[in-house]
Amino acid sequence: MTWIVILLIIGALLLFLETLLPGMIAGTIGALCLIVAVALGYRDFGMATGNGLLVAVILGLALGMYGWLKYFPESRIAKRFISKSAVGDLGVDRPDLLNCTGATLTALRPSGIATIQNQRVDVVTEGGFIERGSAIKVVAVEGSRVVVRGI
Repeated sequence: MTWIVILLIIGALLLFLETLLPGMIAGTIGALCLIVAVALGYRDFGMATGNGLLVAVILGLALGMYGWLKYFPESRIAKRFISKSAVGDLGVDRPDLLNCTGATLTALRPSGIATIQNQRVDVVTEGGFIERGSAIKVVAVEGSRVVVRGI
């Protein structure tokens, strides 16, 4: 009986530590401890005790998962793991470049680099090849994609 209790406690602790430690090693060992504890319960105390222990482990895992999902994200420990940076808009729209002219710094086949309004800009042609040093005009801006045409 002592080994069963020890394995259950160690298994639960290792499963909790898996949320903080990388690599799935603690969680795997914790799950194995719980499985061995249930198997020992069946072997040493019979079917009724083994079934009770199995149900208790499953309920404990379900309650632990519910508690973790409900309370862990707002805890002080979780705040270390949660990114506080902005998600979404990258701020790469360049509508100010529309209808501006410039020159290519590299050959555009169909993408490359151009100078537009004294800024280096990654650009894409409408389809054709444009030589290095050619004059270009911005015909469309689609998010971060700047489309140019040779003049």
